[in-house]
Amino acid sequence: MREEEQHLLKGEEREGHGRYHHGFNSAQMQSLASICEAVFPSLPMDSTDGKEEKPNKALQLFLNASASQPPIPDEVAETVVKRVFRELVIMAKIILQMLSSRLGTLLLCGSLCLGEKWPYINNFSGMSLERREKFLQRWNKHWFLSPIRAVFAILRICCLYVFFSRFGEDGDSLAWEAIGYQVDCDETQASKGRPLQKGIIETMHGNDSTLLHSLTQKGLEVIEDPIKNLYKIKCDAVIVGSGCGGGVAAAILASSGQKVIVLEKGGYFAPADYSLFEGPSMDQLYEAGGILPSFDGKMMILAGSTVGGGSAVNWSACIKTPKSVLQEWAEDCKISIFGSPEYDLAMDIVCKRIGVTKNCAEEGFQNQVLRKGCENLVLEVERVPRNSSESHYCGSCGFGCRRGDKKGTDCTWLVDAVDHGAVIITGCKAERFMLEKNKKGRTRKKKCLGVVAKVLNNNVMQKLQIEAKVTISACGALQTPPLMKSSGLKNRNIGKNLHLHPVLMTWGYFPDSNSELKGKSYEGGIITSVHKVLSKDLDVKAIIETPALGPAQFSAMCPWTSGLDIKRRMLKYARTAHMITIIKDRGSGEVRSEGRITYKLDAADKENIEAGVRQALRILVAAGAVEVGTHRSDGQGIKCKGIDGKQLEEFLDNVSVVGGPMSHDENWIIYTSAHQMGSCRMGINEKEGAVDENGESWEAEGLFVCDASVLPSAVGVNPMITIQSTAYCLSKRIAESLRGK
Repeated sequence: MREEEQHLLKGEEREGHGRYHHGFNSAQMQSLASICEAVFPSLPMDSTDGKEEKPNKALQLFLNASASQPPIPDEVAETVVKRVFRELVIMAKIILQMLSSRLGTLLLCGSLCLGEKWPYINNFSGMSLERREKFLQRWNKHWFLSPIRAVFAILRICCLYVFFSRFGEDGDSLAWEAIGYQVDCDETQASKGRPLQKGIIETMHGNDSTLLHSLTQKGLEVIEDPIKNLYKIKCDAVIVGSGCGGGVAAAILASSGQKVIVLEKGGYFAPADYSLFEGPSMDQLYEAGGILPSFDGKMMILAGSTVGGGSAVNWSACIKTPKSVLQEWAEDCKISIFGSPEYDLAMDIVCKRIGVTKNCAEEGFQNQVLRKGCENLVLEVERVPRNSSESHYCGSCGFGCRRGDKKGTDCTWLVDAVDHGAVIITGCKAERFMLEKNKKGRTRKKKCLGVVAKVLNNNVMQKLQIEAKVTISACGALQTPPLMKSSGLKNRNIGKNLHLHPVLMTWGYFPDSNSELKGKSYEGGIITSVHKVLSKDLDVKAIIETPALGPAQFSAMCPWTSGLDIKRRMLKYARTAHMITIIKDRGSGEVRSEGRITYKLDAADKENIEAGVRQALRILVAAGAVEVGTHRSDGQGIKCKGIDGKQLEEFLDNVSVVGGPMSHDENWIIYTSAHQMGSCRMGINEKEGAVDENGESWEAEGLFVCDASVLPSAVGVNPMITIQSTAYCLSKRIAESLRGK
C-alpha cells in the first residue's frame, strides 16, 4: 500500500477547513450552526448529575465544548450532503433557509421566536438557546409533518457523530478523556506484514500508465482500446467483491487452476494500517461511511466496503447455520444443497480455515454483564465461537483487527487465492455485466461474457473490460441487485426478499463502584456470549448479544431529549453496557437501486423483537444496572434502585415496538442492521428465485451470485459461517464446471 493510503485510517488525509463542497449558503450555515449549538451546547461546570465525575480539566473542556464551534457545522453539512438522500438534503436546505428568515422561523417555530422588542420576531439564530432547544424538542415529537422531523433527526445524528469522531493532530479529542474513551496508538501491538501484497493492484494513487504497468506486472495480458478508453483483459473467472462470498470463491477457483481476477471498490488495509480512530475508519471501511439509512430513515445499515468485506470489520461471531433453518431451506424451499452432507462438510472446512475457537479466556465488560444477568435470572447463556484465538481481547475489530488475530477473508481465503495466482484490483467498481444473446437451444436466453468496471481514481480515465469464462457477483446483498439490474436483468426476485436481521438496542449504566464487573464498554471481545429468547414452544424468538459502539456511534444512536441530557449520557459512555436484540425477520425489504433500500417488519417480527427487548432489560437489571432504558426518542428509561419485580414489569409493559422518524408515532426509534441477505435468493425456478441452486442466474449463462443475497431467507444468527459455507459449495460446483472448458 502506498503511504498515502496507510494514513487514511488515522485521519491524516482529512479535508481541512475551507475545502468543503456541501453547497450550503451562509444563511443556511448560520441556521445549521444554531441547531448544532442547541443539540450539543456549552454548559456550566455544575451541570453534571453524577457524583463520580471530578471537576478536572478534561471535564471542564467537555462541558465548555459546543457543536457550533468551527469547523463542526461545515463538517456536519459535508456529511449530510455526502451520506443522506438527495430529497432529504434538498428539504434540509429549504428548512435551514426558512430558519434564516423571520417569516420562515415564525412558520416553523411559532410563538417561540417572538420577542419583546422590535422587530418582535426573531430568526432562528436570534432566538435564545433555551428556545431553540424547545423547538427541537417539539419537532422530535411532531408526527403530523414527519418528513420535517426526519430532517431534524438526521441533522442531530450527523452533528453528534461529527463531534465525537473528531480529533486533533495529537490524536486527542475534546471529549474522549472526559467520557473515559482511550485510543490505543501503540504501534507495537499491530501485526506486521501485508499478506496480500503480491496479488494486490491498488488504483487510488496512480494514473493510466501506472495502472497498465501494474496489470502487466501481475502477469495479465492487457489490450488497450484507445477509441473506447478501455483496457481489455482476459481471465478464467472474474469475481466482483472480496468478502465472505468473494473471498471463498476466489480461493476455490484459483486453487483449482483457474486464472482469477477479483474486483473490490474499497481499499486494502493490512492490520498495521488499522486504527481506533472511529471517523476515518468508518469512512474508509464501510458502505456510505457507516451512515446508510433505509429510505424512510427507520433502519441504519452497516455493511463492510473494503478488501475482506464484512469479514474484515465484523464482530467475529462464528455460528453454524441452525438445523431448523437448513431444514426450512432444504424442504420448504426445495434447495437440496442445504440438506446435504456436502454443506455440513463445508461448514467444518470453513471453520477450520478461519481458525474458529469455542472458548473465551477473558470476557469484556458488556459480555460480563450479559452473562451475569442471565445467571442471576437462571437463564441459559451460551459461548459464541469466534474466528480468533481464545485469548483475543479486542473491542475494536469493527475498525479492523490491528493484532491480526481475527481471521477474515483478507488473511485466509484471499491469501490462498493470491498464493495460486489470483489478482485483486482495489478501488475498482463494477458498472455492468457484459451480456449477449445466447445460442439457440440454450436454457438461458443470455450469456455473460464478463464485466466492465470503472476505477474510482479520477486520474485513471481507462475503464476495465474483463472477459471471463465465468463471472461471479459477490458484492453483497446491497450491491449485487443494483449491478444485475444495471446490466439489464429483469428477474422479479432481483432486489426483493431483502432480510436485515433488524436490531433494537437496550442499555444499562453500571458505575465504576460496581467493581465486580470490570472494564469499559469498548474493551474486550465484542461478541463472546449469546442468550436465546424462547417461546413457550421453545422456538427462538430472538437472540441477545452485545455490540461495539465507538463514541460517535453511541452518541448518534442515543435518544436526544436535551443538550444537558446528551452530555450526561456521554459522561456515562465507558460504563454503559448495550444489549442488541436480533430477530430472524419474516418481513422483508427491497434494494430498489444503489443506496435505495426499503424495509418493513411484519406482525410476528414486531412481537419477537419486543419480547427480546424486554428480556434484555430484565438481564441488565439483574446484572446490577442502576439505570436501564431503550433508544426510544423520548429517552425511555427507569432508575433501578429500590424497584421490585412488579414495578419493573409495569415499566416493561410500556416498552413496545414503534416506527421510525418518518412514522406517525409521537415516539420513534431507529433500528440497526449489520446482516443483509436474500435479495437475489436461490429458487427452484425463476419464479421463486433470481438464481438456481448452483448460484447461476436464471437469465444469463455463466453469471453466478456467490454472496449473502442467495440465501433463501433470514438465518436468524450471525451469518458469516452460512455465507462462507454456501460460497464454498457453489464455487466448488463452478470449479467443476470449468474443468471441461
